Amino acid sequence: MIPLQILDGLVLSAIIGYVGYRRQSLSGSGLLGAVLVGTVIFGLGGLAWGFLLVVFFVSSSVLSHFKEAGKAVVAEKFSKGSRRDLAQTLANGGVGALVAIGSALWPHPLWWAGYVGAIASVNADTWATELGVLSRRAPRLITTGQPVEPGTSGGLTAAGTLAALCGAALIGLVAAGFGLAYGAGIGPSVLLFVAAAVSGLAGSLADSLLGATVQAIYYCDACGKETERHPLHHCGAPTRQIRGWRWMNNDWVNFLSSVLGAALAAAASQLCR
Repeated sequence: MIPLQILDGLVLSAIIGYVGYRRQSLSGSGLLGAVLVGTVIFGLGGLAWGFLLVVFFVSSSVLSHFKEAGKAVVAEKFSKGSRRDLAQTLANGGVGALVAIGSALWPHPLWWAGYVGAIASVNADTWATELGVLSRRAPRLITTGQPVEPGTSGGLTAAGTLAALCGAALIGLVAAGFGLAYGAGIGPSVLLFVAAAVSGLAGSLADSLLGATVQAIYYCDACGKETERHPLHHCGAPTRQIRGWRWMNNDWVNFLSSVLGAALAAAASQLCR
């Protein structure tokens, strides 16, 4: 059944990815990444795994287009636009795909919990970013509490943090629903929901912490602004690095935070068995 399931995953992910491409949520390379990640997760994980990925992709795509005009003022700080490319799709779905491969090779219930935690983390971070930048209150840096400009890496708002919790909880709710449908029982399903919400929020906060400490941040002397963009700012002027590790871009930050989310959810599931 696995080859047929992988073929189904390829077809489904290609259709969903093409819709995302047409709606300007994915670039051409992002479409390729979505097909790769989706095929692995749908093909090896099955319906429940694939559906969680769809929930993440659809909700994040909708929010990326929500009040786009209001987000334009902070877009200059981000390394990339709203259309996800290959690196972004792998950063957001790569851990989930690796977990799906692990589950296929060495079946164990903890893989499912880890997968839920990984998707909850990237969904939480996306919701926090897309909704947090619209907050009327200035964000505060996670490390010092100092007010910073909207869109600054490591900046937190109450609205963004609440959005992160809701994004993680949505993944947990869907996962718990599948658990009940497959006969897992109320107790384990509730535990999975809580684990997803907590681990997803933790992953999002870890993303902010990495962004405030080790992520590579640059400065545009022409505009007098910090940015994640390199080597050129959106204005066309060159940028210079002012802090962080050069290799630690936003894609690596997203990937590592989802690793943490997966690990926390799996650990919580193991401890409560």
